Amino acid sequence: MKVILFGATGMVGQGVLRECLLAGDVDNVLAIGRTSTGQRHPKLQEIVRSDLFDLSPLESRLAGFDACFFCLGISAAGMSEQDYRRVTYDLTIAVAKVLVRLNPAMTFIYVSGAGTDSTERSRMMWARVKGKTENDLLKMPFRAAYMFRPGYIQPLHRIRTKTKWYGALYAVMGPLYPVWKRLLPKYVTTTECVGRAMLNVVRHGAPKRSLENQDINRLCS
Repeated sequence: MKVILFGATGMVGQGVLRECLLAGDVDNVLAIGRTSTGQRHPKLQEIVRSDLFDLSPLESRLAGFDACFFCLGISAAGMSEQDYRRVTYDLTIAVAKVLVRLNPAMTFIYVSGAGTDSTERSRMMWARVKGKTENDLLKMPFRAAYMFRPGYIQPLHRIRTKTKWYGALYAVMGPLYPVWKRLLPKYVTTTECVGRAMLNVVRHGAPKRSLENQDINRLCS
């Protein structure tokens, strides 16, 4: 299996990268982002590029892949809808259009979030934008596309978020994760589980295209 990973330096992306490098059936991982992962591994290749909207200079390196795990994302806090849409919708769709042209047999997995609104009419700006992103990805002629909607994600294996206020949240919530897992198993998952579920979806498919937190947990074993 050959995999393209966007957002490998983010919290979710770090977890996905770890599981890809551990998987015996993953032969190659191409990580594309604005900063380097800082990792070295025989399976890992990296492209560091400041402008991810224009992938035309990279097209010769983007063909022949089985899957794309799109883990890029930002918090909507303090952002206008226009700015959030540019990063969340415009960038995702721009990348997907290039990949589906070069890899029509690819499985594309997009990390969305719990509460995303497929009707695109939510009062919450981020839920509308992510809903629009999901809907337009599902219309593209990939072999398959899946939308991952995790809830609370517990980072494992020394993975850390780059967002400061998320880091403060995890510092408080982390020690209580065993409690949340026992009391609210439908709403919590881990970076490890998300990565494993993505790989299993590429291998075996999934019963539906939009996968909620509990679906992700079922698929990660």
